[in-house]
Amino acid sequence: MVSQDRGPLSIRGACELVDINRSWYYAKPCGPAQADAELQDVIEQIVVECEGYGYRRVTHELRRRGYRVNHKRVLRIMREGALLCRLRRRRGRGTQSDHGLPVYPNLLRGREITALNQVWVADITYIRLLVEFVFLAVILERALASRSVPEGLIHHSDQGVQYAARVYVSRAQKAGLRLSMGRRGRPGDNARAEAFFRTLKMEQVYLTEYVDLADAYQQIEAFLEDVYNRKRLHSSLGYVPPVEFEEALEAEAKRSAPVSRPSAPLTWSPTAPALP
Repeated sequence: MVSQDRGPLSIRGACELVDINRSWYYAKPCGPAQADAELQDVIEQIVVECEGYGYRRVTHELRRRGYRVNHKRVLRIMREGALLCRLRRRRGRGTQSDHGLPVYPNLLRGREITALNQVWVADITYIRLLVEFVFLAVILERALASRSVPEGLIHHSDQGVQYAARVYVSRAQKAGLRLSMGRRGRPGDNARAEAFFRTLKMEQVYLTEYVDLADAYQQIEAFLEDVYNRKRLHSSLGYVPPVEFEEALEAEAKRSAPVSRPSAPLTWSPTAPALP
């Protein structure tokens, strides 16, 4: 290796000693440029894993991977490498709230959410396929299949006919959910669900052409399970993925819970399950 810290040996002599041309030495990348090139390789890996990431989330992901970087440097490298994602927003179909079905008051106004499973938000959007479009709805059936329903859990949506339909209302109420709806024509009343669909469309749907329903289902499910829940850094959660955020909350709750002391010694018998 030829170094500028060469002592009495000249650059010409050092190059002749290792049999290389002096032009190679003067043309090789300098330290900062080489560091930027190496950092760009990592940035490219991140934006391949999480399409649609802007420079802010890339910066946080780099820091999680141990890189000490400034967001201005990341922005410069992404701009020079044409890695900034610029997508045109598309207008979708609005909520069909012009119906004669009962609607429910907004239970979230002025309410502070302090723990998991206090509120479930719901919404519906359309996904365009090659020759048609299909609807994607969140959250009721999947949530009921994977989570328990604590007492007082609020189900919040807009006033769309889907959420006011008698069958849907009956299903939600039988599960023990308290129904809540935003005001008509106020999408901000369901901002969390709106933000979810915006992320889904900007980082997955608008970047993909789905062949049919099966293809859309497979790719969207993979994005939600592998990227959105486990990899994507969410600014509203302090730039951590949802799974990691929930695990941290659950761990904190366990540490804060009082330790119960049994009134009698615990024993094990062959007819009872072994205690951990």
